[in-house]
Amino acid sequence: MRLLHSLTLYIALSLSAIAAPTLVLGDMADIAALREGSMKKLQFHSEPKPVSQASFLLEDGTGEATLGDYKGKYILLNFWATWCPPCRKEMPYFSELQASFGGDNFEVLTLATGRNSPSGIVEFFDSVGITNLPRHRDPKQTVARDMAVLGLPVTVILNPQGVEIARMHGDAEWNSESARAIISALMKLPAS
Repeated sequence: MRLLHSLTLYIALSLSAIAAPTLVLGDMADIAALREGSMKKLQFHSEPKPVSQASFLLEDGTGEATLGDYKGKYILLNFWATWCPPCRKEMPYFSELQASFGGDNFEVLTLATGRNSPSGIVEFFDSVGITNLPRHRDPKQTVARDMAVLGLPVTVILNPQGVEIARMHGDAEWNSESARAIISALMKLPAS
């Protein structure tokens, strides 16, 4: 009888282990299907990818942080620079997403990569009317290099476990209905 109970438990655990990834992959396929227009460039990974453990500078030189400090919520991480015209175009879109979704489950994290002076970043944000996004810096491009960011802008989505689940090269209309539907759908996924 004990063997039968153990066998039943083993089969149940095996089936649940098989079913769980299928559910997640199915959910991601459903979310990927929401991509329209410029959001079609957003590529969801078949397997999550690790992120950089390197530190970056917090805005206004108030300290350092790592991407690991942001675990527990979905992060839309944008690598950008003050000299980048597509970055200027899409930064207000990120601001709109932060205003709509920002909170305990979602955050837009902007990371100026390379030579971007704090005053230049403030001027950039002021010129496009951004008041709700962080002005963090990766001056030596350590985080960007670790994450294979070869051009700008690059935007990645991190899940609450702190791993990369999607990436986009180039700019997009992050304020579009498609982008909003994608973020909303991600936030409805189970946290684990």
